[in-house]
Amino acid sequence: MNIDISANNGSTIEKNNIRTVPIIVSFLIAGFVGLFSETALNMALNSLIIDFGIKETTVQWLTTGYLLTLGILVPVSGMILQWFSTRQLFIASLIFSIIGTFIAAIAPTFAVLMIARVVQAVGTALLLPLMFNTILVLIPPQNRGKIMGLMGLVISFAPAIGPTISGLILKTLSWHWIFWISLPLLGVAIVFGSYYMQNVTTPTKPKIDILSILLSTIGFGGIVYGFSSAGEGGGWGSLEVIIALVAGVLGLLLFTIRQLTMKHPIMDLRAFKYPMFVIGLILLVIVMMILLSSMILLPLYLQTVLALSTFTAGLLLLPGGIINGLLSPIMGGLFDKFGPKWLVIPGFVLIMAALIGFTTIDIETSKGFIIGLLIVLMIGVSMIMMPAQTNGLNQLPPELYPHGTAIMNTLQQVSGAIGTAIAISLLASGTNAYLSNPVDAVNPLNPLIAFTEGLHRSFTFAIIVALIGLVLAFFVKRVNVEHK
Repeated sequence: MNIDISANNGSTIEKNNIRTVPIIVSFLIAGFVGLFSETALNMALNSLIIDFGIKETTVQWLTTGYLLTLGILVPVSGMILQWFSTRQLFIASLIFSIIGTFIAAIAPTFAVLMIARVVQAVGTALLLPLMFNTILVLIPPQNRGKIMGLMGLVISFAPAIGPTISGLILKTLSWHWIFWISLPLLGVAIVFGSYYMQNVTTPTKPKIDILSILLSTIGFGGIVYGFSSAGEGGGWGSLEVIIALVAGVLGLLLFTIRQLTMKHPIMDLRAFKYPMFVIGLILLVIVMMILLSSMILLPLYLQTVLALSTFTAGLLLLPGGIINGLLSPIMGGLFDKFGPKWLVIPGFVLIMAALIGFTTIDIETSKGFIIGLLIVLMIGVSMIMMPAQTNGLNQLPPELYPHGTAIMNTLQQVSGAIGTAIAISLLASGTNAYLSNPVDAVNPLNPLIAFTEGLHRSFTFAIIVALIGLVLAFFVKRVNVEHK
């Protein structure tokens, strides 16, 4: 089979016997294992606090450090994709993931585990942009929805079962086994990928601009660090948070100016000239803010207010994640057939309905009600994420594929940090506001009631964000792809 594949520089190269299915399967396996281990660790945070004798603000660095590494590396992934071949980057990403996972499995101290998380993040930062760019290069536009839907299944299903499986592991084994179980799966991924992965693009090796990389690091790193620190309890008035956010904004401003004036930018901002890319990007950012903030609020509610174990809480979160994953390929097929508009509009309606329901939860809410709301939320998410992302990327010319995927993946990480930080801040402010003036000062349940009041405030903000997304959804138009 002969396939013409557009290279990153816009030229066309001919590849013989490209085995598309094994290449896609390689990415599916690698992506599943990598994303599973990330969410699985979240359920072990209490165990890590006890084992290492550290505080909650310290253990959160396992998440902050991971996000910070992604925030620094993903923005330059567009350039990295043009410097190395598909096969080189795929194997390198898995090597980093394997090394990081092994270090984590044997980590004797928190510092060593922190290093392991950073190494793991390097692997993820290489894999995700490479995966999406390869799909854009290999798969014709009319079939991309189905393949992106399969990727969505992996991206949704792996994080969904991570907390449940880790809860089961932690009932009988130590947190180290979360990583020991991941290692052989990563081994299968690298062996399978080493055999089947092929180069689908020709590296053009553009000039590396050190100043752009430095400004990108300060800009995106400062934003992620600032919001993450604020969300972890540093507070918005903290000098550390203010300095990080100011440095991040200035860094991004200078980075943007430099990219617009360079002949060969490391992140080509010409992608923002395409309206459906911009709208798709904004919708993706909105959904990621809502999703990640909900995924941090709900486990806290289940364990704090309903006093459920980590394993039980993980089980309650599982159905929504599974349904979201199973629906992703279906939504991909519907997108290929009908386009994005009549998926994203009802998707936002469902998300708003679920969020309104979450503003009513209290200390007596049933588990079934929570599961039902989460399922509705996840159905809405599955109707928006893949169609918005695929439709937006479809409008870009092939030479902007690496940059478009870099922009989308970067802003997903940034929006995740922003969404969780705002959610936790509103949770804390709502809780404190109730405790300062409770309805019944002697009620022993006041701390739990106050916590639910904080949750209501966080979910009300999410409703406002979802409403903005709903309005934008009416402006979505199906992209008629003229390039191959």
